[in-house]
Amino acid sequence: QVLLVESGGGSVQSGGSLRLSCAASGDTNSTNCMGWFRQAPGKEREGVAAVFGGGTGLYYRDFVEGRFTISQDIAKNTVYLQMNSLKPEDTAMYYCAASPFPGKCTMVVGTRYWGQGTQVTVSS
Repeated sequence: QVLLVESGGGSVQSGGSLRLSCAASGDTNSTNCMGWFRQAPGKEREGVAAVFGGGTGLYYRDFVEGRFTISQDIAKNTVYLQMNSLKPEDTAMYYCAASPFPGKCTMVVGTRYWGQGTQVTVSS
């Protein structure tokens, strides 16, 4: 069993920054891949970023590359998402995700565990 708890969401103006955190507890061997997804109202859940392989593997969607940075504190079983230059289209519920298999938390179908989400709202 793995529990994922997100924090750090909030409301910011366009161009602002937020840092999301996801703390994992339970079977740490089941969190070899950890990442972030987001889902806006009426939209499908989509991958944002992920880290796996002890930090050797990184994944970013095109729309976040250059603005967002994912990082991991392995000792604390925590993954972070630093989001800069936020845009209104970034508004969504952001979910933490984990999988026992490297690279498998980059897609919804590959994700084993989910957090409850943290809301990010960006105003123009």
